[in-house]
Amino acid sequence: MAKLNVNPTRMEMTRLKRQLKTAIRGHKLLKDKLDELMKQFLDIVKENKRLREQAEKALDGAYKNFIIARAVLSQEFLGEALMMPKQSVAVDVSVKNIMSVNVPVFDFKTEDNQSDIYPYGLAFTSGELDSAMESFSDAMQPLLRLAESEKTAQLLAQEIEKTRRRVNALENVMIPNYEETIKYISMKLEENDRASTTRLMKVKDMIAKKAIEERRLKDKALQQA
Repeated sequence: MAKLNVNPTRMEMTRLKRQLKTAIRGHKLLKDKLDELMKQFLDIVKENKRLREQAEKALDGAYKNFIIARAVLSQEFLGEALMMPKQSVAVDVSVKNIMSVNVPVFDFKTEDNQSDIYPYGLAFTSGELDSAMESFSDAMQPLLRLAESEKTAQLLAQEIEKTRRRVNALENVMIPNYEETIKYISMKLEENDRASTTRLMKVKDMIAKKAIEERRLKDKALQQA
């Protein structure tokens, strides 16, 4: 807490009081924003956990089935079977606003025949490969949602840190400095008022003494006449 370097005048104190009022109002708004950001962040973290578990479960099954498929199919045959995919995947990226933070929204779309995810004929492949392809397909959506959610969490965390710094600056630096400076100016003005009153009383005493002395001299002159 430190006093600002300002002139101790009533005009300056009025200006600082306005700034203090604005700082207090801004602190409240930022504190409310920080609380809401934390709520949104915790909700997204929970969603992250759910999506990660869902994606990991799908990928775990896909890898297990794919390993079995590699064991029963030759490397050349497996490569030919997966060489020409029937589906193409597109991702449209847009943004949405959460508490003044622009976060990404991923729209996952498959083109061509969405009901057929197998890029090969089913007659000469193993069921494990079919299951692996199905599991990989099932994992795409939660993986994309997970990427979206994690990026959102990252951006919100950055905004939370920035907002927390601003709240702390107002709470621990700016507002105390304004209050300390206003208190200092108020004390200086009171000192000046007391000094002015003392000077005024001295002047009145001097005027009164002078008037008394002039009256005494006048009375003395009248007596001598």
